[in-house]
Amino acid sequence: MKTSLKMNIIIFLQLLLISCSNSSIKDTSINTTASNKKTAKIVSVSSTGNENNYSFNVAIASPDKGCNQYANWWEVISEDGTLIYRRILGHSHVDEQPFVRSGGKINIKKDQVVIIRVHMNNLGYSTSAFKGTLNLGFSAFEVKSNCAF
Repeated sequence: MKTSLKMNIIIFLQLLLISCSNSSIKDTSINTTASNKKTAKIVSVSSTGNENNYSFNVAIASPDKGCNQYANWWEVISEDGTLIYRRILGHSHVDEQPFVRSGGKINIKKDQVVIIRVHMNNLGYSTSAFKGTLNLGFSAFEVKSNCAF
């Protein structure tokens, strides 16, 4: 019975990898941004937890079309562009728009300013992001194309 379960899991993972084989995640430059007319946007950000151990709930509206075009991660970065946390999104959400995905443990202080942004596998980073602190909350923030924060 255990062998059968292991085989089913292996087959499932292989099918998942094959179905989205063209969507490999590449860590692109912080300067890569896409026009918001055709890319994902963060709709809202909420958080729970305690200092240095937060979880974020990020709502994303994305023009997903399947494995060839989908939002493949959201991330939390510092004002200088340092990656603090990245939540990988392993598949398209064509029929679930907007969608919310949680992530954490996010190690930040309650008054630390951070930027939450979304990335699409074929279009890069959106210029639409959220910025703020856990104390004061987060609001929409427009990133200038090719900005280095």
